[in-house]
Amino acid sequence: MNAADFPRLGLAESLERLSGMPAFLDAALVAVEPDDLLARPGADEFSLTEHACHLRDLEREGYLVRVRRMLSEECPDLQGFDGTAIAAARDYRSQDARAAARDFASTRREVVGLLRPLTAGDLRREATFGGKRICLADLVAMMVDHDREHREEIEGLMDSIEE
Repeated sequence: MNAADFPRLGLAESLERLSGMPAFLDAALVAVEPDDLLARPGADEFSLTEHACHLRDLEREGYLVRVRRMLSEECPDLQGFDGTAIAAARDYRSQDARAAARDFASTRREVVGLLRPLTAGDLRREATFGGKRICLADLVAMMVDHDREHREEIEGLMDSIEE
């Protein structure tokens, strides 16, 4: 992971994109039949249910914690989030996708609420993540890029379900 690899957007545009992800996920969940919530486009890829659970857990245990720590501590050492291992350990496939999506939306609103009032100086606050020095603006860029990746995967999944 290299924070410099993520495209930088202004805070307002980043927050707009971040705020739109819960609605995108909800629309995907509504668009499929209940039997298709567990469909996987490939053996190593997430179903819609797994996407919803992953987004919920990463938002709550990853991004929210990281943002809070970066705002309250001087250069904290942030922990990674092994989404694949967590998905298996928590048996995402047995969970309620719509409940996970609601929890994701709630936590995302909280994260965006923390980010919205930040100043340029706040966005320069630093942390260590993955052995590298990042600033809060880098973390926001990572979040936006992570959402983009999941949007693309979910769109591909939706296409495979429709075929």
